[in-house]
Amino acid sequence: MENKMLPTLEELDEMARMDIRDVDQSKLVDISTVKINTDLEVEERIKDYILQIKNPYCYISHGVVVKLSFAGKRKLEECLKSCVDLEK
Repeated sequence: MENKMLPTLEELDEMARMDIRDVDQSKLVDISTVKINTDLEVEERIKDYILQIKNPYCYISHGVVVKLSFAGKRKLEECLKSCVDLEK
């Protein structure tokens, strides 16, 4: 995996607070272009996913802007881990 920079906690927090009505759709990634590399360890899969999707809170799916939010019961990392942990 290339050595790209992950977003900072402050950047992730800003992404989470972003209003879907104000988002620049041209900067969003279509989730269909994201490929999960099952050869990577779970932590590396999460990093790779974030690097590909750029904004884990807001992306495009089938032409529709999707905005994720969390109730605060689990950390983003835990939610992502359960999504990319294909070894279960």
